Amino acid sequence: MAVTLTGLFVYPVKSARGIALEEATLTDRGLRHDRRFMVVDADGRFVTQREEPALARLETALGRDTLTLALAGVVSCAVPRAPARRETRRVRVFTDDVDACDAGPEVAAFLTEALGRSLSLVYMPDRSHRRVDPKRAAETDIVSFADGFPYLLASESSLAALNESLHEPVTMARFRPNFVIAGTPAYAEDGFDALSVGGVPFRALKPCSRCVIVNTDQETGERGRGPLEALVRTHLVGNKAIFGQNLVARGAGTVRIGAEVTFPTQA
Repeated sequence: MAVTLTGLFVYPVKSARGIALEEATLTDRGLRHDRRFMVVDADGRFVTQREEPALARLETALGRDTLTLALAGVVSCAVPRAPARRETRRVRVFTDDVDACDAGPEVAAFLTEALGRSLSLVYMPDRSHRRVDPKRAAETDIVSFADGFPYLLASESSLAALNESLHEPVTMARFRPNFVIAGTPAYAEDGFDALSVGGVPFRALKPCSRCVIVNTDQETGERGRGPLEALVRTHLVGNKAIFGQNLVARGAGTVRIGAEVTFPTQA
């Protein structure tokens, strides 16, 4: 059975809603526009659905020159898609300190009102380089504001296997991948090494360990129980709940829905 790309998603703001695409451009730090923006608190520390599940309700839309944020499709705020001319400030993602551009007071006021705490939005300019874990990647590999790796792949068969252990099935949105594939056995992606998507080579770096975000309904922002607990019961790898595979690109180009996914024979 052929393995194909069936889903393609970009998340302009870390932990906000994603956008389904028909095609996307690959860059050295992830899909173009993926997680180049991030919400930070008053100390410049990253804020995600781990602590603010309501971020799941924050809709994103990319225009020609702007990024628009909307809460429940009603209240909205637009910022330049690449506000790189602003002075940079230091922000923190996990243990990484990164230079970022503040997106301005208007969107900060919007986020503060929407989430009820002092927040602002920052952008990673091209001149800011955040390294991928050097223990797993090349010294030149960089990443956006994603948790740690440029690309995340998940499979339809793995979601189907997980849903068999749930009272209420969930959608792939819970896992926020960039690539969704069909045609592989459940959890086969755990063992991926080298692969190509639409002829572009990738290297698999690390199966994706999961946190409480997968228990957050990506439509309502409500947090329950289920997916994470089911993964703990059914799919522990190295004592961690796993769903998906982290990748780094070893080529450039454009990928499209329907692209063939191949696995080169290892010498």
